[in-house]
Amino acid sequence: MANEGFKQLREKYLLSENRFLEGPRSRRREFLFLIKVMREFIRGLRKLHFIGPCVTVFGSARFKEDHPFYIKAMEVGKAISNLGLTVLTGGGPGIMEAANRGAFENGGRSVGCNIVLPHEQKENPYVQKSVGFRYFFVRKILLVKYSYAFICMPGGMGTMDEMFEALTLIQTGKIKNFPVILFGIDYWKKLTELLNDMVVNETISAEDLKLLLITDSVEEMTNHIRKNAIEEFGLKKGKHLKPLKWLGEYLYWKKD
Repeated sequence: MANEGFKQLREKYLLSENRFLEGPRSRRREFLFLIKVMREFIRGLRKLHFIGPCVTVFGSARFKEDHPFYIKAMEVGKAISNLGLTVLTGGGPGIMEAANRGAFENGGRSVGCNIVLPHEQKENPYVQKSVGFRYFFVRKILLVKYSYAFICMPGGMGTMDEMFEALTLIQTGKIKNFPVILFGIDYWKKLTELLNDMVVNETISAEDLKLLLITDSVEEMTNHIRKNAIEEFGLKKGKHLKPLKWLGEYLYWKKD
């Protein structure tokens, strides 16, 4: 019965976003939806406010732990934690789990922003703190907000969406020139060719790709983040904002 109740609740949340995207509704329904979105933003902001400077890792949820990309993502998570930065992922399985696991097992900070999906995405066991979201657009914004670099491991449509979201925000000046790293030279080969064609056809400029690194090397990735994020923005290892008791913020982040 409990599982059935959870499924019904999940379907309700999913239908809420689905109905919103169908087109105009009554003013009352639109207003109530905005209230739900605002509450989700506030909850996410309060829980993620103390996680420190992050590197967001995107990638497929479909790789198992014996897959080479999973193993490489663990190395990536470990390397990020060695830099003193928090690993932030979508909180699910596959690449997300591997990056969280690499940080967690290395004694670093590991955080996940999970999403409610029709086919349930379970929170992986390697996140110290997790925030669940009903709405993709809220989750995407918060995956960007706290990060000083973005690592795109091999993935599918969701990974491409998140990657181009970050690149577009950088291109249009909505966020600073944070480094974006595509991990897997062979995997991203066709995309690299397409990006170069965009430069040739002047739909983007060569400057737009200035901080885009495509690599197979964890060491090269680490040096790129150190130079273009940590040194560029003056990030300090172990420096985190402190929660205030009088605002009830210890309820959202209790130091582990």
